[in-house]
Amino acid sequence: MPLDAQVVSDIYRDHGDALRRFVLRVASDRDEADDVVQETVLKVWKAAPEVSGSLRSYLFATARNVIIDRHRRAAARVSTTTLGEVDPEASGGAGDLEEVLDRILMEEALMRLTLEHRQVVLHMHYLGSTVAQTAASLGIPQGTVKSRAYYALRALRGIMAEMGVEQ
Repeated sequence: MPLDAQVVSDIYRDHGDALRRFVLRVASDRDEADDVVQETVLKVWKAAPEVSGSLRSYLFATARNVIIDRHRRAAARVSTTTLGEVDPEASGGAGDLEEVLDRILMEEALMRLTLEHRQVVLHMHYLGSTVAQTAASLGIPQGTVKSRAYYALRALRGIMAEMGVEQ
């Protein structure tokens, strides 16, 4: 099956920058990030008939898996003993990497919210403020805080789904 350059070009044009920003948060350098983005796009292109739902969601999920797979392979290579056996502790860092990737995805999603929605989410869910405390801190009525919280979480769920995060 010949590579359809236009399809790959369209994927890069529509999603490449967002994907590269995400990967750069954990990649050691730009070249590694570009390699991960390229591998991701090619994997998604090859799986195109199987992709259901949002292409962007599938791209982010695939990129996340590519990063984790690369990390596991690198850890396995580093921890190989002189007898050629793989150290069973080598994959321990993969869980940490997954947590970092999840945190990065959440930060990216929060940045896509409006400023007003992001402020409410940060106050209530990260700082642990009550509705009254958030209202006082932001100088807005409590009803506005409740409304913004509702719509912010709704928008956040949509953004996260678009980024390939399963709930």
